[in-house]
Amino acid sequence: MGRLGFSTTESARLLLLGVLVLSAVLAEQEGENLSGLSTNPDKAIFAVRENATTCLMVEFAVKFLVPYDVLALNGIDLITEQASFTLPRTAEIEGKCGLTESEIHISWKNNAYILRIYFSKEFRDKGAEVWKISRVQFVYDTSETSHFINAYNPGKHTASTHRLSALVTPAGRSYLCMAQQTITLISSDHQKGVTVSMYDIQIQPFDIASDFMFSTPYKCITDQREHLEEILPLILGLLLGLIIVIILAIYHFHLKLTASQPQLPRDRSMYKNM
Repeated sequence: MGRLGFSTTESARLLLLGVLVLSAVLAEQEGENLSGLSTNPDKAIFAVRENATTCLMVEFAVKFLVPYDVLALNGIDLITEQASFTLPRTAEIEGKCGLTESEIHISWKNNAYILRIYFSKEFRDKGAEVWKISRVQFVYDTSETSHFINAYNPGKHTASTHRLSALVTPAGRSYLCMAQQTITLISSDHQKGVTVSMYDIQIQPFDIASDFMFSTPYKCITDQREHLEEILPLILGLLLGLIIVIILAIYHFHLKLTASQPQLPRDRSMYKNM
């Protein structure tokens, strides 16, 4: 019988393949619900961890506005109602972390509701690397009667975004925003518009340096503008006070300068007669 043998190159390839397979097996990813750490009853905190290290973390409050059909009183026409509800802090978490693509799946009510948020990294002008929310998907079941009352033809629907570029943030930093950020999704239920509003937000899907700790925050433009509007009256008051002080100082200096100069008599005729 011939002996089965491998060349050095083939052995190296097999070893590399084994390492990649082992890495994929060992890279266990799990979701953790940390909402109990928040004192805000509306805010949820979720983390995705890989090999016992945080690789994605979101902290926000989320409100949904979902239109659905109900049968009118005449039993013929359909009218549109709005279901309004928030993301529960008791939701279950799953997620995936990658170098350029990450995602988090948040589900509740036995998967009657599933919110999926997808993140991606990209290079912008002048080589600047940023991350953003590239897609949002929301699955909801109108047969779930706690929010959908007397829904017509109840069932599951999926609402999704198209070509989304939201919460754009420099790489290596977290996105921080107190103001409400609203995203509109188009539903499979007759193209209805589903609104997902997030507020009191801090999110980081990549490059988390410390476990359960966000990196340096990048404040949203809305917060920066609101902060400027808050401090602008103070800045104007300080400038006005400074101008008044300068004017008074100039006036005081002028008085001292005038007082130190010799005063000549106004009627000089007395000098002509001498």
